Amino acid sequence: MKSYIIKIELLNSDPLIWRRVIMPAGATFNRLHDVIQSVTNFQSGYPVGDYHLYEFDLKEENISVANFEIAHQESLKVEVRKPKGLKIDKYIEKHKEIIYNYDFGDNWQFIVRFEDIVDDYYFGYPTLLDGAETSPPEDVGGLSGFYEFLKVYQDEKHPEHDEIKAWAKEQGFEEYDPERINDIIKNLSYKKTEWDKINHDRYKIIEDKYRKHHAKPWVLHVPQRRKVR
Repeated sequence: MKSYIIKIELLNSDPLIWRRVIMPAGATFNRLHDVIQSVTNFQSGYPVGDYHLYEFDLKEENISVANFEIAHQESLKVEVRKPKGLKIDKYIEKHKEIIYNYDFGDNWQFIVRFEDIVDDYYFGYPTLLDGAETSPPEDVGGLSGFYEFLKVYQDEKHPEHDEIKAWAKEQGFEEYDPERINDIIKNLSYKKTEWDKINHDRYKIIEDKYRKHHAKPWVLHVPQRRKVR
């Protein structure tokens, strides 16, 4: 089936926090939101729901795709669309990049980059193909707060280490684990999986170009912040 390969990058993260995902065409912006939430440590995607506000900024079209009402939208000359009623296909193919803003307190900004269209992906749900670095937890205080959080989280001798680890667990914080992420996002199904085109044994994947049953082990790590000189 027709599918997109996209790269999701957390702007201004250093080292860059990114995920490469393949997903069938025909997804709504709400489903793209679910994907971004699921490949990070954020909690506003399916099945939890809207923990924070979010917006896709389609500035070339003067459109804001948002889960909230924008005040003075007429004076701003911005058309506000609902994420559940609009599909990404036209915009991702035309503009190649989409800006995603999440949690206007912590002010997370992502860029979703179009990379390729393929026709040999047969799953009805997204798959994480690649990525790097552990992503922030909810309500950590933006990027600066995240890097301060990591200092304490990584330092077992820090007096607040146990407290911050307990808080991180409450926030659903997990180190980057591709296998765990793929177990989550296979629940984001919105197309029918074409099992007749997949090498499987009673729906257990034997081998597939994009999603292998026997995956190689992954090394989990938390990013080290580069020193600014």
